[in-house]
Amino acid sequence: MAKKQPTLLEFQQRFPDEAACARQLFATRWPDGFVCPACAGTRPCLLKSRAYTYECVACGRQTSVTAGTVMHRTKLSLTIWFWAAHLMATHSNGMSAQQLKGQLGLSYGTAWLLAQKLRRSMVDPNRDPLEGVVEVDQSEMPLRTDDGPYSPLKTGKIIVLGAVEVIDRTAQARPYTTTERSATQDRRRHAAGRRPLRASYRPSQTWDNAISL
Repeated sequence: MAKKQPTLLEFQQRFPDEAACARQLFATRWPDGFVCPACAGTRPCLLKSRAYTYECVACGRQTSVTAGTVMHRTKLSLTIWFWAAHLMATHSNGMSAQQLKGQLGLSYGTAWLLAQKLRRSMVDPNRDPLEGVVEVDQSEMPLRTDDGPYSPLKTGKIIVLGAVEVIDRTAQARPYTTTERSATQDRRRHAAGRRPLRASYRPSQTWDNAISL
């Protein structure tokens, strides 16, 4: 059974402040405890002069819990990033910048930039290429030609392509051989008063293999 996604209220209760978000980032980055990326030291000290940054006692290397993420050196609070990520990940139709603005109380420019960064970070770099039967479609969408968040007019058009891999969920079923299929078709055609089919392939082939010849 799929795990139920938490509501926004439940998510906000789990990550109510900066400290809770920082603890989650720490646990995700170092699930077995702090490990220095420079010398592999395991003794850190939390700096008071830099937010959520740890310094290795052995070599002095400083590492932030947000290093390497879209949140690094951000001026927004971690709670805004967490809540925005939750909204975008749990809405099947996605979240627009206008919706993020209303949900989180941000300016439109900030919400637009936040949405752009989150969308880029949600792409899996290790995703497998599509294979087998792939359905492709395209559509035209209006866009702002100056690529700015405050442009009121959408004067340009962009072609958006979508591709979906069609997965056969009956792959574990017993193959339907060409001999069985031909016999079934012949019975149906005989009942309808038509001549039977003449197979042009070897009986040992399955139907899927035969149509690929």
